[in-house]
Amino acid sequence: MPGTNLTREEAQQRARLLTVDAYEIDLDLSGAQEGGTYRSATTVRFESAEAGDSFIDLVAPAVHEVVLNGAALDPAEVFQDSRIALPGLVAGRNELTVVADCAYTNTGEGLHRFVDPVDQQAYLYTQFEVPDARRVFASFEQPDLKATFQFTVKAPEGWTVISNSPTPEPAGTIWRFEPTPRISTYVTALIVGPYHSVHSTYEKDGRTVPLGIYCRPSLAEHLDAEEIFEVTRQGFDWFQEKFDYAYPFAKYDQLFVPEFNAGAMENAGAVTIRDQYVFRSKVTDAAYEVRAETILHELAHMWFGDLVTMEWWNDLWLNESFATYTSIACQAYAPGSKWPHSWTTFANSMKTWAYRQDQLPSTHPIMAEIRDLDDVLVNFDGITYAKGASVLKQLVAYVGMEEFFTGVQAYFKRHAYGNTQLSDLLGALEETSGRDLSTWSKKWLQTAGINILRPEIEVDAEGVITSFAVRQEAPALPAGAQGEPVLRPHRIAIGAYDLQDGKLVRTERYELDVDEELTAVPQLAGKPRPAVILLNDDDLSYAKVRLDEESLKVVTEHLGDFTASLPRALSWASAWDMTRDGELATRDYLSLVLSGIGKESDIGVVQSLHRQVKVALDLYAAPEWRETGLSTWTEATLSHLRDAEPGSDHQLAWARAFAAAARTGDQLDLLQGLLDGTQEIPGLAVDTELRWSLVQRLAATGRADEKAIAAELERDRTSAGERHAATARAARPTTEAKTEAWASVVESDQLPNAVQEAVIGGFVQTDQRELLAPYTAKYFDAVKAIWDSRSHEMAQQIAVGLYPALQVAQETLDATDAWLAAAAPSAALRRLVTESRAGIERALKAQAADAAAGAAQ
Repeated sequence: MPGTNLTREEAQQRARLLTVDAYEIDLDLSGAQEGGTYRSATTVRFESAEAGDSFIDLVAPAVHEVVLNGAALDPAEVFQDSRIALPGLVAGRNELTVVADCAYTNTGEGLHRFVDPVDQQAYLYTQFEVPDARRVFASFEQPDLKATFQFTVKAPEGWTVISNSPTPEPAGTIWRFEPTPRISTYVTALIVGPYHSVHSTYEKDGRTVPLGIYCRPSLAEHLDAEEIFEVTRQGFDWFQEKFDYAYPFAKYDQLFVPEFNAGAMENAGAVTIRDQYVFRSKVTDAAYEVRAETILHELAHMWFGDLVTMEWWNDLWLNESFATYTSIACQAYAPGSKWPHSWTTFANSMKTWAYRQDQLPSTHPIMAEIRDLDDVLVNFDGITYAKGASVLKQLVAYVGMEEFFTGVQAYFKRHAYGNTQLSDLLGALEETSGRDLSTWSKKWLQTAGINILRPEIEVDAEGVITSFAVRQEAPALPAGAQGEPVLRPHRIAIGAYDLQDGKLVRTERYELDVDEELTAVPQLAGKPRPAVILLNDDDLSYAKVRLDEESLKVVTEHLGDFTASLPRALSWASAWDMTRDGELATRDYLSLVLSGIGKESDIGVVQSLHRQVKVALDLYAAPEWRETGLSTWTEATLSHLRDAEPGSDHQLAWARAFAAAARTGDQLDLLQGLLDGTQEIPGLAVDTELRWSLVQRLAATGRADEKAIAAELERDRTSAGERHAATARAARPTTEAKTEAWASVVESDQLPNAVQEAVIGGFVQTDQRELLAPYTAKYFDAVKAIWDSRSHEMAQQIAVGLYPALQVAQETLDATDAWLAAAAPSAALRRLVTESRAGIERALKAQAADAAAGAAQ
C-alpha cells in the first residue's frame, strides 16, 4: 500500500505514459464559514502514449463519481489510500471526471481554514508544495506533468476569490477564472475570504502588470502596502533586466495569510506570505530586510520554478538556491536598494544555517537523492536553501556574473513553460562562460561536507612575508553520513587589513583559485605583513575559515573595528563556528561578543549575536558555570538597553534580549514595571509584541499566572494574541502547566498548526530542565505513533520541537539510540531524530571544552 507516498520511479513511469493538457476544477466553498467538507469536481484531459493503466492522486474523505472516457468506475473499487486507479486508458486522448468531498484543514496543508477571532469570519488559502493539490482536487501530483488549470469557485456572498489567473467579476457568488498558462500542480492556488486589498500596477516597456496586496481586515491598519510595492517593483526591474524575459504571468498578487507554515510560497501570480510579515508593532530594520528578501525570493520563483520547473524533486535545491541567491543579489546590487549590505546578512544567517546542517549525520550532497515524497518533505533544509545558494554564489564567482546571467537568459528562453534537469542549466552556463563545469559540479553538488581553509604564512625578522599559501582540508564527514570527504575548487578573495586610527581597513585584495591541498599565493610574498589576513574575504566560497595566530589576536581585540560590515560578519561567524565545534570555550565566546558587540552597527548581526550567545550559554556552557555566564550576559543586555539611543533599533533589540534572559528579582521587577507602566526606559515603546515578550518571560519565571495572561489576552483579542497566550501558558514553571501543554499537543490532535507551534515554543524553557526531564521517556513513547497518524507538518513540529534537546547528557543519547534500534521509524522520522541527537553530542563536546577552559584559568 502506497499510503500518501509516491516514488520517483512511479512518477517517471507515469510521465513517460501521460501528457496532461488541461484541468477544469469546480469547487463549492459556499459552506466555508461553517467548515467541514466541500464538493470538488475535476475534469482533466490528457494524452496517453499507449493503451495501459495509470492512476491519479487524491486525498479526500469521500469519492462520489469517477468517470473515465464516458464509463463510470466504482469509487469503492478504484479509490484507495491517496490514489484513484485508471484502468484501460486508450492510446491518445483521454478524459477523466472525479467528484469528491474534500476537507478543509487546520494544518497549513491543502485548503487551510482559519477563523479570525476579531471578526469571526473564515479565511481560506491553499498550500500545495510538495504534494497537497491532491487534497483539493484530483491531480497528477508531480512537477513534470504540467497543464493549464481553469478554476470555478462558488463562495459565500461578499467574499473575494483570488487564484493564479486575474480575478474575474463574479456571476452572483460564482467566480470563473480564465485558464492558466502551463504550470505544475504545486504552484496553483486559491485564496478565498473577505480579505482586505490594496492595488497598484507595475509598468515597463508599454506593458502594465496589475499588482495586489491582500490581508485580513483586522491587520489592514498595519499593512504598509507602499513599502511592499516598492520592493516588488524593484524586483520586477532587476529580474526582468537580468533574466531578459518579461514577467511570465498576467498579474502579481501577494497575499498575507494566517497560520502559514513557511515564510511564503511561489504560487504563480498569487504568492502567499505568512502574515507575521504585516508588522503589528515596531520591528528593527533587520525584519524589513528579511521580509524584502522573502518578497524577492518568491518573485524570482516566477521565472525559476514556475516558468521553468524541475522535473523531479531532486532539483528542489536548484529551485530554492536560485531564488535565494538572486533575491539577495537584487538587494545588494539593484539601484536604490535599502539593503546593499545584504551579503553581510547572508553570511551571518543563511551561511551559518548551512554550516550547521552540513555537520549533521544527515548531511547530504546538494543534489540529494530523492527517492520519494517522504524524502523531499524533510529536505527543505539548510543544504537545499543555504548551502545551495552559497555554492551558486561561488559558481557566479567561478564563471563571472555577466556570463552567469547570460546563461540564465538562454535557459529561460529555451525551456519556458517546460521542465528541466540541472544539466540543462549547467550546459547553458558552459556555453556562455567557456568553463567545463563537469568537475566543478561533481565536487560541489554531488558530495557532502565542508572544507576548511587555513593560511600558512612565513615572515622574516623585518615583518615581511616570505611565503604565503592556503591549505585546504577535507575533514571526515559526521558519523553516519554517507560519502567521502573531498577537496574542492574554490574561487576566493584574500583580504589584507591594517589598523588605521583604530579601525581595521582593507588595504589589499587578491582573488584566486584554490584547488588542491596547498595553493601558493605568490602575490603576498615580499609585502609587509598586514595586521589581519582574511581568507574568503567577500564570502565568495563556502568553507570554514581559520585565522593565523597573529590575525586571530588582532581580530579578538578589534573585531568591532572593521570598517566594513562583511568582514565583521565573517569573523563573528568564524567565532561562532569555533564555539559550536568546541574549539573556542563558551565563556571565551561570551567575552569576545561583549568586547565587540557595542561597536557593531549592523542590527541584523547584533540580533544574530543575541541568539547565538543565548544558545551557547544554554547548551554549550559548562553546567556549573552556566548561571554565572547567564548572569553576566543579562547584566550586559540591561546595560546596553539603558545606553542605547532612545527609540533606535538597537534599543529594541537589546530590550528583547534582556526580556529573554531576565532572571534576578530586580530584573523581573523591571519587566513587570515596563509592563504595567510604573517604570520607563526613555524612547522604548512597550507596544503589543514587546508586551507579550515581557508576559512570556514573567510567566516562565512564575511571576505571571493565568489571571495575568488572560488580562493580556483581553487587551489583544487577535489570533496573534491567542498564540502568544498559548506560549505563555505553556511556559509556566508548574507540573500542571506542562501536563496541560503536553496533552494538548501529544494526546490530542485538535490544535491548529500555528497554535501547536506556539504551545511547543512555550513548553520548552531552558530554565526548566528538571521540570522537563520526565518528558524524555514520554517523547520516545509517543513520537512514532504521532508520526504515523498526523500530517507531515504537524508531526514534524512535534518530532523536532519536543525532542529533549535540553537534557544534555549521555543518558539522552542512550535513550535515543535505544529508540532508534527498537522503533523501526520511517527514514524521514529517523533522520529528524538523528539530527536532534547530534545536537546533544555537540553540546556535550562544547560543554567539556568550556569546563576545560574554566579549569585552566
